[in-house]
Amino acid sequence: MEYTMIGKTASVCPVCLRQVAAERVLRGGDVFLRKTCAEHGDFETVLWRGVDDAFSNWLNAPQNEKDAPPQCPSGCADCDSHQNSTCCALVEITSRCNLRCPICFADAGGGAPDPSVAELENAFRELVDGGNTFVQLSGGEPTVRDDLPEIIAAARRAGVETVQLNSNGRRLAREPEFTQALANAGLSFVFLQFDGVTDDVYTTLRGEALFEEKRRAIEVCGGAGLGVTLVPTLVPGVNDGQIGAILDFAVSNSPVVRGVHFQPVSYFGRYPQPPRDADRITLPEVLRAIELQTQGKFKLKDFNPSSCDHPRCGFHGDFAVLPKGKLLKLTKKYDAAAACCDDAHLKNRAFVARRWTRDAEAERSDENSITENDDKPELSAFLRRVKSHGFTVSAMAFQDAYTLDLERLTRCSLSVFRDGK
Repeated sequence: MEYTMIGKTASVCPVCLRQVAAERVLRGGDVFLRKTCAEHGDFETVLWRGVDDAFSNWLNAPQNEKDAPPQCPSGCADCDSHQNSTCCALVEITSRCNLRCPICFADAGGGAPDPSVAELENAFRELVDGGNTFVQLSGGEPTVRDDLPEIIAAARRAGVETVQLNSNGRRLAREPEFTQALANAGLSFVFLQFDGVTDDVYTTLRGEALFEEKRRAIEVCGGAGLGVTLVPTLVPGVNDGQIGAILDFAVSNSPVVRGVHFQPVSYFGRYPQPPRDADRITLPEVLRAIELQTQGKFKLKDFNPSSCDHPRCGFHGDFAVLPKGKLLKLTKKYDAAAACCDDAHLKNRAFVARRWTRDAEAERSDENSITENDDKPELSAFLRRVKSHGFTVSAMAFQDAYTLDLERLTRCSLSVFRDGK
């Protein structure tokens, strides 16, 4: 089948990780990344299934303005080719985990020693001094640390404004007192691993039946006043048929659940076998599944490409949940120029912190302010509802050594902070 070259970039060889030239090509209505390593040969991986008018702005993103690609993967931290500032800084506080998932982006479970609270507080101060006030605590599984409340408090002392916790939810569900201690220490919200609404999904992806434990974790977080964003890792043939069910579950658990953040599977960390194109699901496929599986409750036109990163990195939609589970679309019209502005990371940081953190005052004042039959509520009641029942649907297409496109990477706003870099 013939192909058309639609863009040049740089990538890495998935075997030796040396930087190689690459090109994006269109073939049969899909976009592929093609590259050749002089030592290890040719590679081709699907990036985008289905090219149509609905996604034309996403594919026709401005090209990298730099004359030469950054020196990835060896030049990080001292690189001057990056075009975007950090929105969210990820800090890994442990490599330990209380699960052994067959698929794990972090390849968690290693034996490296945990950094001390003092070491982490110094890291938080460095981040804040550099203008990074949105921190994501990750691992491994952060809740295996008994001193996690102290770590959260240390982040707050250092000036971190928003503290996000990545968690599988196991300890949150089993120890409500521990979850409450996290909230008391200043935790902003929880990013909860949530792959589906049936146990067979968890048995395949996580090695155990976990659905009831996930449900309990959400309940406990709700009791502690914490907002929860559900984070499904989407794997073709495993849970891509539950995209609509996950969204329905999330909406039904508003305002505790603040939204869903889909992560199409990427092949780094730990995974059972080398990937085929059939093992991947691309962003257009996720969006079409959202519309189809929710019977149009969410529509393609309700979503924009990422407003802080490269348009092919993800999407987002902003909503409010009304009585009876009705949805009010709040997504603004996409503005490519505004998305690339110098302070895009600050705007996105503020938006995420506002929408994913629960507003207890708004929830209290919102009680009974909008009834099921109230089609035209007062403006003040409407604004309270937007605050109390805000709901976002988003996705991030992580890159692995097969799909890495350095044009995209130069506009990434998610950074890992390690060893002062």
